[in-house]
Amino acid sequence: FMRRYKVNQQMGKKIRRARKDRKMSQEELAEKVGLHYTTVSRIERGISNSPVETINKIAKTLKVKMSDLF
Repeated sequence: FMRRYKVNQQMGKKIRRARKDRKMSQEELAEKVGLHYTTVSRIERGISNSPVETINKIAKTLKVKMSDLF
């Protein structure tokens, strides 16, 4: 459990950094990906164990490689 939590936290930080680098709000990212903004918040804080498909959509929207988020 703790290992997964650490991975989720690290990935969330990378997603947040990429989003902020693009001057995009959580709401904007959520809308483009088709999520609720609270879900984006949970992902960025590392408390959501998101499906690979969701992470892939986020990566494409932020124009980063999915592998760069892990």
